[in-house]
Amino acid sequence: MAGKGAFATGRIPARRKIGDLGGVIITMREARKLIRDIKVINLVELDDDLALNASANPNDLKYINHSCDPNTYLRVMKNRVEFYALRNIKKGEELTADYGETHHDGKLPCRCGANNCKGFL
Repeated sequence: MAGKGAFATGRIPARRKIGDLGGVIITMREARKLIRDIKVINLVELDDDLALNASANPNDLKYINHSCDPNTYLRVMKNRVEFYALRNIKKGEELTADYGETHHDGKLPCRCGANNCKGFL
């Protein structure tokens, strides 16, 4: 896992909204440049023209690591990214999400350790 990880500070019931990912909205052109120039970047594509740069003005949700067997999911809403619990999450449990398609194009080895790990992001 590349990031520090984000951990539940208390019990989170299934389907409960955890929060909105912090960041700054940028153009996809700016996002593509950042992807080329920066080794570690936290970006979520919002639509064909905009992305949320969670590396700028972030909050703790930026530390949610990828897992092929996640306990949260991302919901992209017009100009924000929300996290929700997929199932009941225990206090102290690491929060994880399936990143889905990434700019790594299936070339970055996945280290999530899940039984159903896809192997690459």
